[in-house]
This record gives sequence, C-alpha cells and structure tokens, in this order.
Amino acid sequence: MTPRLPRTVLPAAAVVLTLGLAAPAMAAPAPSPAAAGHTLPADTRFYVDPGSDAAHQAVTDLKNHDLAGAVTMAKLASWPEATWFTDGTPAEVRSKVEKLMRDARRTGTVPTLVAYNIPLRDCSLYSAGGAQSDAEYQAWIKAFAQGIGNGKAVVVLEPDGLANLPSDCGPASDPTGALTTGRIADLNAAIDALEGQPGTSVYLDAGNSHWKSVGDIAQRLIQAGVARTQGFSLNVSNNLATDLNTHYGTWVSNCLWFATKGPAWANGHADWCAGQYYSPTAPNDGQPGNSVNPDDPSTWHWTDEWFRQNAGTPPTDQLTHFVVDTSRNGRGAWTAPEGKYAGDPQTWCNAPGRGIGARPTADTGVPLVDAYLWVKTVGQSDGQCNRSIPGGTVDPEYGIVDPAAGAWWPEQAQSLVQNAVPALTFNLNLR
Repeated sequence: MTPRLPRTVLPAAAVVLTLGLAAPAMAAPAPSPAAAGHTLPADTRFYVDPGSDAAHQAVTDLKNHDLAGAVTMAKLASWPEATWFTDGTPAEVRSKVEKLMRDARRTGTVPTLVAYNIPLRDCSLYSAGGAQSDAEYQAWIKAFAQGIGNGKAVVVLEPDGLANLPSDCGPASDPTGALTTGRIADLNAAIDALEGQPGTSVYLDAGNSHWKSVGDIAQRLIQAGVARTQGFSLNVSNNLATDLNTHYGTWVSNCLWFATKGPAWANGHADWCAGQYYSPTAPNDGQPGNSVNPDDPSTWHWTDEWFRQNAGTPPTDQLTHFVVDTSRNGRGAWTAPEGKYAGDPQTWCNAPGRGIGARPTADTGVPLVDAYLWVKTVGQSDGQCNRSIPGGTVDPEYGIVDPAAGAWWPEQAQSLVQNAVPALTFNLNLR
C-alpha cells in the first residue's frame, strides 16, 4: 500500500501540472474589499486545501498509472470544500483553526469551517461523538472562535444540531428536556463566541427541505439565536435539489420575519407558518394537487399563497440569508426502487447515482442565498448504511459494507464527479 504522503507536499495545482493539464495562466482577481459587517461579497474566493483527500487520491491514481482517475481527482481537488472540526481539546482545535486561517491568508481566500462537536451529536448514530458535556463544548467552541481571530471565515455551525435535537432522538432520549435545553444554550454560546470575531460569517444549520417543517425549524432557529448570525445553512451532507432548498429557505426566512418583525398578532408564532407539508390555504380535500406535498413542488404554490396573505412582502433588509450545500445535489434526491425495501431506505445515506451540483460561489444571483458551498467533503462516506434491513451490514445498493462515516471512499468520489451537473471542469480561479 502506498504510504499517505504529508499534506504539505500535495498542492492540487502541482497535481494538475504533473498531469500536463494545467490551465492557461490567468490574471488573479484583485482581493475583495473588506465587507461591511459579516456579509460575504459576491466576489469572495474560497480556500482550496492543497492537501485534500482528492489531491492525495490524484497522486495515488497517478502512481497506479490510472491517468483518467488522476485527472478526475485533480479536477475535484481544484475546488474549495469546507474543513470539518469534530473533536480535540480546546488547545488542539484552536491550533488547527489557526493553521487553516494562516494557510487561507497566504492565498487571499476565505476558508469555510464546520463546527461539528455538539454533545450527543447525530443521536449517537453513524456520526456519533461530540463533546462530553455542555461546559466542555462551550470551552471548545470558544477556542475554535479564538483560532479564527480577526480573519475572514465562514462557519457552518453544527450540522443537524437543531433539526436533530436530543428530544428528537427517541421517546426516552430526553425525558426531562434538560438535554435539549442544554443544546439550545450551547448553540447560543457558540454564536456569541463566533460572532464576536469581526470577520466571521456564521450560518446556523437548519437541516433541509425534506426534514423539519418551516414553522418548526424557524422556531428552533429563533431559540438558538439565529438573529445574531449571518443566517442559516441548508442541505448539509444531503442531495436535495438546490431549487427546492432555495424555495424552502425563502419560506423559513419569511417565517422568521413573520414571527419576530411581522404583524403584532403573529409575534412568537413561527408555528403558525405554512410549510412543505401543510398550508391552510389549500383545499386539503384529498384530491390530487389540493394539498402541499414535500415531494411535489407543483403543490408548493399553496404555501406561497399563505405567505402572500399573511406576511405580504417583508422588507428585504430584514430577511435572514442562508447558504446551500451543493456538494452532492446535481441530480437531486435519490428515490429507492419501489418495493425494494420494507423499511426506511435511508435515502440520505450514501445515495447511489448522485452527482456534484453547483460550484462553490458567493455570486449566486439569488438575493437571500449568500453562497453555494461544498460543505460535505465530496467522496467521504455517510456511514455504514444497511437500508434498514434487520441485522444487515452490507449496503445492497453497493454490495459492500460501506466505509465508516467520514472515511474517504474513492469510488464514491469518482461517481460523484462523473455524475456532476454541470460537468466538472478544472477551477480556473486559482493562483
């Protein structure tokens, strides 16, 4: 087996040059001017890790005389992805974040960081882990923020942390509510620590358009302190189409306004908002198209109508912004073959046949969408999916036991690139 090379010796650009496929030299764009507050300028250039999994894989493929595989991985390695921080002591995480910030500063780019260390993470399932206590987490996230310092950074805060509260983990998971109360306190403390840094744009994770209802997630965002952030994040590690998440995110943003800045009678009532599962404006008479269906966007006009009637047109500058993870959603969601699985097919877990979506950019053309980001590392496994087959360990979609959550899976990386929509090319905005 080829030994894993040091991360410092594998810049993606060098891999491309080794392959003789370097792009023509281009003038580097001028650095972005300092943004007002924590807003991301449209010309933001995101940090590309020269020692990414894809860069290492390109070298491995080249050594194995797999030129086509090396080219594919070199393309992937040329694009910016988020860096995840999932454990360690406060001193360790501060040191790691400081190093990332230094590396990004040298290239004049903005790194995307994921803080993923909340206690009882992922309901102790595939991505189990996290800090052992609220106090331990709050010390960790404070050190994380100190590592960012005065530099410019984007932080996606605790994927699934709000959509999967301890109270959601099972009927006996949080009998007194104390764990959920602690979760909300942890997220508020994290926001205070991170937003205390002058250049940090914080996006509090809000799940995706096929998870919590609009009113439910809006209420949780309010409780967790989203008003003190740049906004929220959607679709992290999932494959739901960008337009669905954008539509859903717009509803969530309008619901936040409705319950906090809207009509007096709505104050505190995010739970009244229509959403992707139900709208009072629909006939709801059981006839096709007469109720909101989360899988049928043609029915979403009923929820649009509810917001028109009840929220009107909120002032644009009072609406909460968001970002969307497009790392695996180029072909949208996966639907399991009808009748193939008796239980939950785990459509979110290592979904087959998916592809990379929109490239990372802060120039989305959508007023409320601050950026499309590759938050989930392209090619890392979601966990050992078994499609809910009792006692099963093999994933029948692949015929193998999937790699553990977070493990690099070269075959999946290749598939995601090959199925990318639009087709993946080399990132020419490197210098």
